[in-house]
Amino acid sequence: MRRIVEAAGGIVYRWKVGGQIADNPQIATRKTAKELLDDIEVCIVHRPKYDDWSWPKGKLEQGESHRHAAVREIGEETGVSIALGPYLGEVEYPLSEEGKKTRHSHDRTVDTKHTLYWMARPITGEDAEHLIDAFGPVHRADVGEINDIVWVSVREARKILTHSTDKDILAAFVDRVQEGAATAQNLLIVRHAKAESRKSWKGTDANRPITPKGAAAAFALNRELACYNPTRLATSPWMRCQETLQVLSWQTDRPMEHIDALTEDAFADHPTMAWLAFLDQIRQTLNTRQTTAICMHRPVIGGMFDHLRGMCSRKQLAKQLIAKSPYMPTGTAIAMFIIDTPQGPNIIDIQKVTPLVY
Repeated sequence: MRRIVEAAGGIVYRWKVGGQIADNPQIATRKTAKELLDDIEVCIVHRPKYDDWSWPKGKLEQGESHRHAAVREIGEETGVSIALGPYLGEVEYPLSEEGKKTRHSHDRTVDTKHTLYWMARPITGEDAEHLIDAFGPVHRADVGEINDIVWVSVREARKILTHSTDKDILAAFVDRVQEGAATAQNLLIVRHAKAESRKSWKGTDANRPITPKGAAAAFALNRELACYNPTRLATSPWMRCQETLQVLSWQTDRPMEHIDALTEDAFADHPTMAWLAFLDQIRQTLNTRQTTAICMHRPVIGGMFDHLRGMCSRKQLAKQLIAKSPYMPTGTAIAMFIIDTPQGPNIIDIQKVTPLVY
């Protein structure tokens, strides 16, 4: 029976040490794509078993998502704590081609390795400390697995990388940078976890809590949200939204900001005010360069999607912001990567974030 080995990894990039952008990251938003590429260094690892240079990556553990595996494996192989950025693509090749320079076989009848890749940026040691309880431990890879890492320019990476598939992912990275992804900021929209039904709940709608099953989904979602290093947490003040982010707030020691305009009642009465409050969160995310997670209700999310579709750089992205109820499943999130342009905020990547509950 054919076997598919699932794996995940990414291209970790940083601004050249000692360079102008490294000293003042805000400058990056004023640079051209070519200037940004010239100022970027990427991390490549050496595997002694295959004597090759490749992107940090590894196999999924049991009960692990590709997203979580990408962050964990990058941390294990490079020693760098990271936050995921825009998605790059996937690679699949026969396991028999592991370690070979060319991996362009299209034979999918044999055992294969399937790897998903993201852009990734280093985070501070302080941020990494905040994420330990939510994300879980990361242990350095054995020297027999990875015995060297180098930070090189994009041009040098093309020369050093051993495998054709890794060069294909580098090309996707360059395309993303030219799109503005190197300076994109992440805003996570979270739909609250499953709540007690309106019919059975005897209290007010504002105080309606999540169910035990919803609590399990919310707890599992923390592992996924932690992959993006959310340093700002915002929520509707209603109970079910607060409870969805409550454990993440406790695990990361990040306070929750309450946004009154994003309750169901406030949105129903003043939808424009709700949108302006949400737009203010987008602007804060872009201005502070901090990842924000916002927990909201089903109808509010639908109203925000109506506005956000017009911000998408491509029609394909806009279609991911579903135009009909329920918009998103309960206890899930979407990660939107946004760049600032003279015409206003522009969404260049959207990722669905679904927890694995087991």
